[in-house]
Amino acid sequence: MIRLALVGDYRRDAVAHQAIPKAVQLAAHALQRDISSQWLPTESINDSGILQEYDALWLTPGSPYINDEGAFLTLRYARENNVPFLGSCGGFQYAIVEYARNVMGWSDAGHAETDSGGRLVIAPLSCSLVEKTGDIVIEPGSLLAQAYGKTEISEGYHCNFGVNPDFVADLKTFPLRLTAWDREGDVRAMELPGHKFYVATLFQSERAALRDELSPLVVELLRAAR
Repeated sequence: MIRLALVGDYRRDAVAHQAIPKAVQLAAHALQRDISSQWLPTESINDSGILQEYDALWLTPGSPYINDEGAFLTLRYARENNVPFLGSCGGFQYAIVEYARNVMGWSDAGHAETDSGGRLVIAPLSCSLVEKTGDIVIEPGSLLAQAYGKTEISEGYHCNFGVNPDFVADLKTFPLRLTAWDREGDVRAMELPGHKFYVATLFQSERAALRDELSPLVVELLRAAR
């Protein structure tokens, strides 16, 4: 049995939250494995002990979270303890901020949705991606490319914030791989080399489940947890 924590504040009206349980079910069937998935509200995460009983962690869409510190604690725990991790939409945005703060040493790294000062590594997008679909170019040889089996995809979004272009060059100087971009060159995914599985995307691959299709990233998350 693979134990998966769906970290986030569940909202019945959120499209991604409707898709996630089905995406997990489809992946479990494809892998022929029993999966126990549980929503873990961010307000319930006050220390890492609650995360230790899970084999994989997924920081789901829905920022700002009720307890942002619970989201950041989840990210750091997964990153430092080699726990298979997937972040989508808000999960991607917060993963960038957590990395900037705790690996790059930027204690003032922030998210423009909740912070007003410091280095806003996550900033408003030039064009809203709320309920939009876009083409994505993937870096060959990345975990993302291996999961999809190709280097060009099209996926759906529901977001207004992304990586601030002013800080992309700085991010690239650290052992963090930026592995996907849109047609204009804006960052759409990241992963951590040397980690069992740590992938975060601005797009919501889980939406494939609403078309009764597999999300390659959910499959690979659970495969890594196995």
